[in-house]
Amino acid sequence: MSTAVLDYSESVAKYFGLIEELPADSMLIFHGVPWEDYEGLLEAVGETKRFRMSYDSGRLQIMTTSAEHENYTMFIDRLVSVVSLRMRINIRFFGSATMKKSREEKGNEPDACFYVQRATLIGNRVDLDFEKDPTPDIAVEVDVHHDSPSKFPIYAALDIPEIWHYDREKMTIYRLTEGEYVESDSSQAIPLLTSYVLTDLLTRYREQGEFETLVAFEEWVQGQAN
Repeated sequence: MSTAVLDYSESVAKYFGLIEELPADSMLIFHGVPWEDYEGLLEAVGETKRFRMSYDSGRLQIMTTSAEHENYTMFIDRLVSVVSLRMRINIRFFGSATMKKSREEKGNEPDACFYVQRATLIGNRVDLDFEKDPTPDIAVEVDVHHDSPSKFPIYAALDIPEIWHYDREKMTIYRLTEGEYVESDSSQAIPLLTSYVLTDLLTRYREQGEFETLVAFEEWVQGQAN
């Protein structure tokens, strides 16, 4: 992993080429970025799984992902899909949707995010405006080579009730409590999923493969539903 910290000046166009050429598992941090330029960079980069951007009152962090990172993220998505279908829970998936609020000057792109309790508030809509729409119940952060907890204050300002943080060794669940994230044994949004269960599944995924792990998990969830 490589990290570069730069002072921001001049135009968005000056930095777009640099961002496009970033290798996998790299991080670029700018200080002194106006909100308008952050929005301009979001538009220039577009919807891509290769980048994650976060913005905190002038501090812009741009991270590139890797195949390993994306595989963990997709596997977590599939786990939640199994729960949704087998437990008959309406869960809306919004991937790495850009969540931003200009009033707070905060913005972030999780690795994955889910609406559970708040799913009824957005119905079947696919185009959300986070300036006025509710943010997801769960945000997922996968750390292969990066430090996601530095983004937790942004999530708190965006009113994300729960964060799942995976660091290749353990899945830790955090709940928002009085403006701070506190470690919790289980998910409030999906109580069936605990830190222990998710950690075990991700370990089995690495050791046994996706298919075998998903089949075993689906059978376990079905047993919980009966």
